[in-house]
Amino acid sequence: MSKRRKSQRAAEATPKREKVRDIFAPRPFEGLTDEPEWIALRELVPAASAPLRLVPELVEEFGERPVTLATVLPMAAPAMTRPDGRVFIGLQRHQQSGDVSRDLADALLCALRTEPGRQVAVPPLPGPGPRLQDVLVDGPLEITMHDGFEFWLDPEAGEDPTVQASLERANAAVYPTVRLTAARAAYWCQVPEKAHVRWVLPDDEDAALDALARLGAAGTLTLGEETRFAGMFRAHGRLVPVWDLPEETPAAEWEDPVAQFAKRYAEALADTTPLDAAGRRSRQGLLGRQLTLR
Repeated sequence: MSKRRKSQRAAEATPKREKVRDIFAPRPFEGLTDEPEWIALRELVPAASAPLRLVPELVEEFGERPVTLATVLPMAAPAMTRPDGRVFIGLQRHQQSGDVSRDLADALLCALRTEPGRQVAVPPLPGPGPRLQDVLVDGPLEITMHDGFEFWLDPEAGEDPTVQASLERANAAVYPTVRLTAARAAYWCQVPEKAHVRWVLPDDEDAALDALARLGAAGTLTLGEETRFAGMFRAHGRLVPVWDLPEETPAAEWEDPVAQFAKRYAEALADTTPLDAAGRRSRQGLLGRQLTLR
């Protein structure tokens, strides 16, 4: 038999690998009570965690497994398990499909099926299946902010040089971030030579843009003296306005200015009349001031 014929036979005998089709979900966290906070933890916050609750069907199948949502895990892993059965899933990871919600649900299910303490294998493209909205009991996130990523580790894990190196690299990239109480999903952060407030707005993009345009036309788009509206970016179907602030002013002093702005924004959002000429010019100006995500 010729080599060519052998190759053809081998190809016919090998089952074809099913191609996984990627699907884009513009609002992966839609329907979750804390959609803006999910977006903020994925896109704005360097180090934070929150407990999650499995739906009863998964509890029945896998038992009462404590599950923790983390902004990022060691080496940006999608998920990990502890010998005591605890499960962690990471929001910020290297590989992802077009549907973040499906990615996270698949990582969670892979972790639940993995023997506690073992490395979790997660496919780069999960294919069709349940999403976060199907595997979690929905509710407000109980977010804990961290100065670093020591919450990753069990005491004995610190002796692993690979994990320790990853921890040191991750901690070096953490910039001071404070969750503000004045508005849901609003965060103050300090980067070199700058400070910002970034707020994930919970509203429809067009309505939010109109409201910001009204405030821009009225000259009330800043957070006060020495502040500047830097622009905005889109994240998972929501707008995120950004303000530049004096870096020496601590986070706590921005609670009242953010609360006052949130009040002005709510009033502007409630106004559904068509934008006037000044409002339309303001809207166009805002569209020209879109920022990059990071």
